Amino acid sequence: QVQLVESGGGLVQAGGSLRLSCAASGNIASVNSMGWYRQAPGKQRELVAAIGSGGSTNYGDSVKGRFTISRDNAKNTVDLQMNSLKPEDTAVYYCNGRYRYSGMDVWGKGTLVTVSS
Repeated sequence: QVQLVESGGGLVQAGGSLRLSCAASGNIASVNSMGWYRQAPGKQRELVAAIGSGGSTNYGDSVKGRFTISRDNAKNTVDLQMNSLKPEDTAVYYCNGRYRYSGMDVWGKGTLVTVSS
């Protein structure tokens, strides 16, 4: 089992920056890709960014050029640097891990990001 704990959410003004961090513990070797998803009120959960064990990345269209995902395999952390934040980035951000063989997902409890206009 893998456990994921997010940190770094908060309130920021539009145009500002925040950095989210996800700490993974447990059987880390069983997880391949890791990433961040978000869910705004009344909307479906959507991909923000993902990163494979080899470092390949994938971003949601709405955050390309503004957000950067990074992974430290030695520290078992995945960070999300968010720049040029917009009010529409307001959401609960969830850390995600995908098990290597089953393809099942594990989730953190989420951290709230609020961007004021």
